[in-house]
Amino acid sequence: MASIQFIRGLDEETVPEVYLTRAKDGTNGTARFRFDQPRAFDRADASIGDITGMYLVDDEGELVTRDVNARFLNGKPQAIEARYIMRSPEEWDRFMRFMERYARDMGLEFSKA
Repeated sequence: MASIQFIRGLDEETVPEVYLTRAKDGTNGTARFRFDQPRAFDRADASIGDITGMYLVDDEGELVTRDVNARFLNGKPQAIEARYIMRSPEEWDRFMRFMERYARDMGLEFSKA
């Protein structure tokens, strides 16, 4: 099963919007995630743990990014935005395998812009 975590061991239940860009030559790419009202905000406290990054976990292992930011509205957390950078075709392929598993497990589909 594929999952996204902000606090290690706790799967994020909110499904993100994901935007992908890739260089024309296929050498690198970027995935931008936006989670509106993520459950991680409810769980982030001293007894459970802190948000330390975004962890993409599946049966192949774990992909990690520390490029994670919270968005606030009127002083209250509203969203988490994260960016995962792929610097090679192999990293792109690995990320896409994760996303295929995540989409299948969450009942999602891919649509081109």
